[in-house]
Amino acid sequence: MRVDLFDFDLPDASIALRPASPRDSARMLVVDGATRTDRIVSDLPAILRPGDCLVFNNTRVIPAQLQGRRGNATIGATLHKRESLRAWRAFVRNAKRLREQDEIDFGNQVSATASDRAEDGSWLLTFAGTEPVETLLGRAGHMPLPPYIASKRPTDERDASDYQTMFAELPGAVAAPTAALHFTPDLMAALDSAGIAHETLTLHVGAGTFLPVKVDDTLDHKMHAEWGTIDAETAARLNEIRAKGGRVIAVGTTSLRLLESAHRDGAGIAPFEGDTAIFITPGYKFRAIDGLLTNFHLPKSTLFMLVSALMGRETMQAAYAHAIADGYRFYSYGDTSLLLPSK
Repeated sequence: MRVDLFDFDLPDASIALRPASPRDSARMLVVDGATRTDRIVSDLPAILRPGDCLVFNNTRVIPAQLQGRRGNATIGATLHKRESLRAWRAFVRNAKRLREQDEIDFGNQVSATASDRAEDGSWLLTFAGTEPVETLLGRAGHMPLPPYIASKRPTDERDASDYQTMFAELPGAVAAPTAALHFTPDLMAALDSAGIAHETLTLHVGAGTFLPVKVDDTLDHKMHAEWGTIDAETAARLNEIRAKGGRVIAVGTTSLRLLESAHRDGAGIAPFEGDTAIFITPGYKFRAIDGLLTNFHLPKSTLFMLVSALMGRETMQAAYAHAIADGYRFYSYGDTSLLLPSK
């Protein structure tokens, strides 16, 4: 499909620079088939049905942005995927000043050697020493805010907590699963009281999620792989929920992509551990989920293509036009949408 079919005009004023407070007071556009309703996130227990299940991503964002020097050159790096115990694939700023086997000094006794430049321009950074890389990042790294926020203000201490979900447990993501940022302990208690279950899986979100689509046709776009896992017990419980008539609703596109990657025809959602580079565009047949809670996405992004595949492109273009006109806040710190496709 042509990428320009997924374009729309978005005013800069629509981009949220801070999250709502409290988190569950964010606005929520409910798109149920052809019906649109303006609600807030704390309404979820009244909107979902007993027996439904929300699926959260329990990845934890690491301080994956680094600023260092190679000789007289300033080098910026954003880690996006672990390749081994001490090596991460990274997107590098000022990469023209970098050569194979150059050492980058990131300060605070943290350094890495650059090698194996890939076709997408990323480098493999192998960190020196024996301390865990997470320890090194804790000394020298910064929270990797999305570029559409970082370009408007610097990262600060608030982001260390604002950009983590209440489910964050397993470190490894370089971007937050932002739909889950709206959840609070009080909201989870209300959902539990309403008979709405929840499960967790892990997908370590990579920086590739922020990369623009630079081709004219979706067939020519290559997704970056991300590592994820669903254990056998979780898969079995999710299959049981659907067998009993409950709906599996992914909280965030990361949860959705992993659930769809784990689905096996005839077996339902199966245990999964490994990389996924699934790219969902209109025409895709969803097999593992019955709904999606997700924030508002960039024009011409793979994520807007995904929600268009779920609900229909014209439906989502109209929903986004309504959201913009009605003052909804977009992107990672913005408001959210609950998408329930017609069966």
